[in-house]
Amino acid sequence: MTKQMNKSATFPCNKNPLPRRQKLSVLLHNSEPNIFITTQENSFEKRHSNSSSLSPDMPTNSSPRNHFMSPLNQISSPYTKSPWSFPYNNYNDTKIGLMGSLVREEGHIYSLASSGDLLYTGSDSKNIRVWKNLMEYSGFKSSSGLVKAIVCSGDRIFTGHEDGKIRVWKYLNYRKKHYKRVGNLPTTKDYIKSSMNPNNYIEVRRRRNVPWVKHYDAVACMSLDEENGLLYSGSWDKSMKVWCLSDSKCLESVHAHEDAINSVVVFDGLVFTGSADGTVKVWRRELVGKTTKHIFVYTLLDQESAVTAVVVNNEGTVYAGTSDGLVSFWEREKQTLSNVGILRGHKLAVLCLATAGKLLLSGSADMSICVWRSEGSGVHTFLSVLNGHTGPVKCLAVQELLDEDDEDGSDRDWVVYSGSLDNSVNLWRVSEQPELCSSSETSACMRYSTSKLALYDSSRHVG
Repeated sequence: MTKQMNKSATFPCNKNPLPRRQKLSVLLHNSEPNIFITTQENSFEKRHSNSSSLSPDMPTNSSPRNHFMSPLNQISSPYTKSPWSFPYNNYNDTKIGLMGSLVREEGHIYSLASSGDLLYTGSDSKNIRVWKNLMEYSGFKSSSGLVKAIVCSGDRIFTGHEDGKIRVWKYLNYRKKHYKRVGNLPTTKDYIKSSMNPNNYIEVRRRRNVPWVKHYDAVACMSLDEENGLLYSGSWDKSMKVWCLSDSKCLESVHAHEDAINSVVVFDGLVFTGSADGTVKVWRRELVGKTTKHIFVYTLLDQESAVTAVVVNNEGTVYAGTSDGLVSFWEREKQTLSNVGILRGHKLAVLCLATAGKLLLSGSADMSICVWRSEGSGVHTFLSVLNGHTGPVKCLAVQELLDEDDEDGSDRDWVVYSGSLDNSVNLWRVSEQPELCSSSETSACMRYSTSKLALYDSSRHVG
């Protein structure tokens, strides 16, 4: 049962202790594909809400993937059979649909990052591959640990691994397309220095003692605060660590949750963490003397279902995806976050989220991607379901398509990259104004472009 928080959550520190809750780390600690497809179809109704489900009508015995299949997304499509290239120039000018697929039979795709015209993909093969214009451009490989998270800062790439390490890579030679590992977080020097002081050890599972500067379980997520030169990492060891980009030092380690941390995102001085313990927490960064400290502010969500993904859009709206297939969201007004409502689009767990302008994209264990457009005041328009994967959608990344004809910026188009446990990365084109599309191949977009499927006000009633 969901424990509803106050409708308006202000940021002064909440001193009430958090209740202990059921452990759900089993859901996230297993890497096999079939763990994501065990959720019951009626899991949407596990939360108590006055809002009724307004998802597109579909037969109870069919998945969204089959119901919304469009010509571009057929399993027999040559796009999904192509090795890993499909040129942009040959793609017809539609506003939404599949553009191509990158396929390398070497492991499940767990992480994506887009930087400029480059795409980085991480998998359980320990490889990080680099793509440019739908062609393989370069790549590098770690010595151990599948790649669960990737973030880019200038010419440096940070990768989080299942073995608890954060590796740092640098783009060294443009002509040779060469990447080199230039360090780890923490650095070997800092780790040894910390190990020499008994006061730097903390007790972890099975009464093990380890230095606090290092994650001792999988690094599941990372987020950059480039303005302040900070990197945040969240781990299955239940901790959030804060790193200084300039000297690679660990500034702080916070025991943030009672179960694995699956998502961390920083926005406008606040840090949001989502965990398998069913909570989304808010933290505020403060300087205490010369030391950076993160103060617990508030718990946005407290429920039984695991929180699997958290994102914040440019307007400050916070979205949280959960293992029951729902996306909760909160809108920010000055120093207040108001719990506005829930978006229902998936039958199985939401595994990843991404924002692109006014758009929200959610990837799920049901192998589909839902596309929503925020209209403001808690209103979201359901635009389309993107189908084409044959496994759970594990990660998303976005890149804006520049259009010289769009002078006022009202018709923004995006490339969406989706990584899946089917070992492929699909590329999609989506638009904030899909009703303008004219191709017959975008019938799904046309059918749902004006259907507002989740309209909520602050009382959580359908608008």
